[in-house]
Amino acid sequence: MFCSRCGSSLAGIQGFCPQCGQVAAPAPVASLEYQLHAYANKIRMLSLFWAIYAGLTMLSGFLGINVLRMFFSGAFGQWMHQDMPGPWFGPMFLHFVWGAVIVRAALAGVAAWGLWERTGWGRVVAIVAAFLSLLKIPFGTALGIATLVLLLGARNSSLYMQIETREQ
Repeated sequence: MFCSRCGSSLAGIQGFCPQCGQVAAPAPVASLEYQLHAYANKIRMLSLFWAIYAGLTMLSGFLGINVLRMFFSGAFGQWMHQDMPGPWFGPMFLHFVWGAVIVRAALAGVAAWGLWERTGWGRVVAIVAAFLSLLKIPFGTALGIATLVLLLGARNSSLYMQIETREQ
């Protein structure tokens, strides 16, 4: 049973709610307002995780690019450059990797912003980013699964649309 006022769980049949302290009749399900508030908090937390993930992606990408730059410049010794393709390969590869890092970080940042603002396109971008990050073990996989669990499904879609329309 749940409190009909704040939606918190009640143990047995109690005359008052231990959470809000008010006399509240037990209800078989939590109120819609409580469900919307709880879901909105989960979406807000998810957007923070996407923002942190975008920052970590840029930081790890920057460090990785510097290591690759040192590798292609011969900082690790000439023995590593014996079977390398021409001098064009290193800079071209670095540009490709840097572009991929920027696209991944930008997608995560846009997903974070869209979820923070609770826009319809933010939900779609977050789902796309979640699918693309599933192979980035362990953090991308965890964030991708959490995003898909929170945003997919009829109930979650309905709750997201309701919190989107209530805040506009």
